[in-house]
Amino acid sequence: MTDEVAVEVDACGLQCPMPLLHAKRALNRMQSGECLRVLATDQGSVRDFRVFAEQSGHTLLASEERAGVYIYLLQKL
Repeated sequence: MTDEVAVEVDACGLQCPMPLLHAKRALNRMQSGECLRVLATDQGSVRDFRVFAEQSGHTLLASEERAGVYIYLLQKL
């Protein structure tokens, strides 16, 4: 995940739907084209972020898991 990140949200330890809500709030403050990195530990966030990207039009550039931490890179529409 090497894209330039404008904002990072650490939602580790939060359960669904909080990681996604924190991400939505951050995206609302960002400019079009900027990237958001989200860190989460909730396994349910994998599906949440995929569906959110499909429905919102934001681009899910990357999604990976490292040592129990799910890392998402979203580009704002």
